[in-house]
Amino acid sequence: MAKGVISEANVAAFNADGFVLIREMLDTDETTLLRRAAREDQVLDQHSFGRADGEGGTVRLSLWNHPTETIYGMIACCESIVGSMEKLLGGEVYHYHSKMIMKDPLVGGAWAWHQDYGYWYQNGALFPWMASAFIAVDRATRDNGCLQVIRGSHHMGRIEHVLTGEQAGADMERVTEILKRQELVYLDMEPGDAVFFHCNTLHRSDQNKSANPRWSMISSYNAARNDPYKEAQHPRYTPLVKVPDAKIREFGMQRFSADETNNVWLVENRDTAAKSLGAQSLNVQSVNAHSVRK
Repeated sequence: MAKGVISEANVAAFNADGFVLIREMLDTDETTLLRRAAREDQVLDQHSFGRADGEGGTVRLSLWNHPTETIYGMIACCESIVGSMEKLLGGEVYHYHSKMIMKDPLVGGAWAWHQDYGYWYQNGALFPWMASAFIAVDRATRDNGCLQVIRGSHHMGRIEHVLTGEQAGADMERVTEILKRQELVYLDMEPGDAVFFHCNTLHRSDQNKSANPRWSMISSYNAARNDPYKEAQHPRYTPLVKVPDAKIREFGMQRFSADETNNVWLVENRDTAAKSLGAQSLNVQSVNAHSVRK
């Protein structure tokens, strides 16, 4: 069973550092079901798309806006994850979007240094009352491109972002100076571990040059009281219904039952977020056109 809602000590660590790593957030059975579902999910694979990293590699991911009647949706809506987010963000939250990052062996691309709020600011969210839960599907190490964060960087506020390859990344002049003062942390994670991180926490990852995959599921949340003032590619406030943690295992097992036909959960007419991610980068490009042209 999932580990449960995080402690007050975990909340304090999040507030101080901009992230908190929770070991075994999902148990072995839940993680095994998630990994198997993701690897065998043809819809997830067919709707994946790539983003050049500016270093010769490509990041592959699949992204959806709304929780679904799948093991992914049950994880995103489970009491342990959502209850933890409510403690971290100080009240009711809603699902902003989820994605599966697919860093395949030898070819998985890097993510440039960025803050999530560097993107989401353009979507009409007035306050940085947003955070993400990053769940390791595979073992994550420095060799296969684990997540890197800069401790305490969320206290610096939003940093200007510019395009790096097809990704919008934080202004590297500023990041270079930040790294002289703040600790760089490599987050080695076992399958089922989760890291909760603030939307202004600077993070990145290297290319996967190893023979091992490094897939991860990331669910992002916004505080209900931070309802964006305009429509964008990710949803405005949409009530979230928490489900018992047991639903993770139930839907994971259902995914592989003989009569299971759940093959249309990520249809394009329901979730346009994947198509709109390019527009997200274009928004940042437009705002920072003077920087890009330099």
